[in-house]
Amino acid sequence: MPFVSIRMAGSATRAQKAGIVADVTRSLVERLGKNPAAVQIVIEEVSTENYGAGGQLIVDRDAHLAPSREDAHAVPPR
Repeated sequence: MPFVSIRMAGSATRAQKAGIVADVTRSLVERLGKNPAAVQIVIEEVSTENYGAGGQLIVDRDAHLAPSREDAHAVPPR
């Protein structure tokens, strides 16, 4: 039984998390031939106040970003 643990800084909507679960499950089914019912996925949202990179908290590093931008780590739209 595959067990996938995903840890991310910040938060995601329920719909986004459902999409992640569907995508990861589909990948394990297609690439490894796993039974989708056996795929277990846990998503852990870590507060940006509790996550650091490059010697500083993410919340402090991203404080200068415009408030309209939800996720400083998101892939920019094409």
